[in-house]
Amino acid sequence: MTNIEFKTIGIIETPFNEIEGMPIQPNGANGVKGKIYLNKEFKEGLKDIESFSHLTLTYFLHEIKDYSLLVKPFLDDNTHGIFATRSPKRPNPIGISVVRLNSVKDNVLIISNVDMLNKTPLLDIKPYVPQLYEETCENLKIGWFEKKHKNAKHKKSDDRFKN
Repeated sequence: MTNIEFKTIGIIETPFNEIEGMPIQPNGANGVKGKIYLNKEFKEGLKDIESFSHLTLTYFLHEIKDYSLLVKPFLDDNTHGIFATRSPKRPNPIGISVVRLNSVKDNVLIISNVDMLNKTPLLDIKPYVPQLYEETCENLKIGWFEKKHKNAKHKKSDDRFKN
């Protein structure tokens, strides 16, 4: 494997200091507020971001120390391959969430729908533009999530992916 080095561009502040009991997906964190403290050197990159209502955040799952190729996800009692889940115990512990952008002041972004741990290292921010996927998602299939995804709204994290 090739090693790749990333530079964090900021920190995500959330009310979740423990993995246990936090939402497992953004729809379970609807309205939960957080902040992004973007490193000052990247502030210029925020130009025009306030015209977007939602952002896609890519971040490092900093409390995950190892991975499993087979996991029992929060939403199912069956074991699945890691790449057929959104489990955090991945070979590269990277998380992706769509959050609501509430406001921007200087290098601080106020966001909602946060489902990540407090002090999560931020790797990237992109505007969320669902229209860019419309034509490519025809005949969309969501596998085993089909009958389970609605449960994510009320499901909370437990210690199964804790190190």
